[in-house]
Amino acid sequence: MTLPATQTASRGATNARRPIPADISRSWLLVNATHTDQYDAAQSSRADQIILDIEDAVDPAAKPAARNDVIDWLSTEGNGAWVRINDRASDFWSDDVDALKDLPGLAGVVLAKTESGAQVTETFDRLGSRTPIVALDESAVGVEDAVSIATAQGCFRLAFGSGDYRRDTGTSADHLPMAYPRSRLVIASRVGRLWHTGPSASQLPGLRSHSARSLSAKGACVRAGARD
Repeated sequence: MTLPATQTASRGATNARRPIPADISRSWLLVNATHTDQYDAAQSSRADQIILDIEDAVDPAAKPAARNDVIDWLSTEGNGAWVRINDRASDFWSDDVDALKDLPGLAGVVLAKTESGAQVTETFDRLGSRTPIVALDESAVGVEDAVSIATAQGCFRLAFGSGDYRRDTGTSADHLPMAYPRSRLVIASRVGRLWHTGPSASQLPGLRSHSARSLSAKGACVRAGARD
């Protein structure tokens, strides 16, 4: 498979503010964007990458203020992070991408509830065709369209939102029913020549899941404040 030039360029993107390149990062620290007091602490942490979350963690009424706080912080010299934005079908997506475009501290974007390759490419284009996109698969539709998503222009990595996926499908958290979506994302990542980010997790013991390791998950996302 030959990758488009813009997609190849995005695959090599790195955040100079973090010591580990994003394409091989294993720990992703998710910070509620309304908790501005945690931004600097996250930046100083040993996490490979930081994600400021203006999607699931933020009440709809608070999203504009949270977005502005993220913009202010990323506009300050020396600061850098990924941002989880609202899904393409939401009322907030357009304002998110317009506000984040060309911010000096923006390392990349995590697109929530991704359900098609077209959503990835449209987000990539609206951000100026330079910003890498981590596509967060959180539904049956997203998992079934994983190959299209992984091969879309601008897609940098896939991530699995296991909690929302279970709510969407009614699936339990047991290893056997969760093996199917994880396998789909691993295979799609291989087809798209991506590193698979792995399961999202809110508590550290989940990072050591045998099923996640055996399915070649290449990392995990931990919410700020999670403990053993």
